Amino acid sequence: MNMDSDLQIAGDILEVPHLLQPERAHPETVAEFAGLARSIADDRAQWAPYVEYDATTRWYHRLRTGPGYEVWLLSWVPGQGSGLHDHGVSSGVLTVLEGELTERTERGARALAPGSQRVFAPGYVHEVVNDSLEPAVSLHVYFPGLTEMPMHESLQAQCSPEPSGAVVV
Repeated sequence: MNMDSDLQIAGDILEVPHLLQPERAHPETVAEFAGLARSIADDRAQWAPYVEYDATTRWYHRLRTGPGYEVWLLSWVPGQGSGLHDHGVSSGVLTVLEGELTERTERGARALAPGSQRVFAPGYVHEVVNDSLEPAVSLHVYFPGLTEMPMHESLQAQCSPEPSGAVVV
């Protein structure tokens, strides 16, 4: 009986380059896009020099593009919000870099502290707001790149009573 293991028979896996997966130049999976967002978030030098604040509207800057994706940097002063929207055919990863944001959906509100990540699929409807007293900064990766951002009726309006007493949901 042969007691050799498969590894001994095949030899060192690093000596068989055709068995190794090539390193990808750009992300292709949701997990890889979340990893891209995390790596940018962890390297302050990649985004901090570009942050600006605008008291009249949310400020944004396209930080990077790649094949089939875009990376956006946004800043939010207290009280600023996105309005209820979706991202059309794009999926995305939202990462909070500084401050705190609130994400509101039909399921309720969620506080997002620095380091928090939210991953969403096409058609996901939400609103992001800076409900705090301090500015906030977030990073958004969209794949494919963002081509539309349809606005929706507010969550409060969706749940307000009709004259008949019925609730619109």
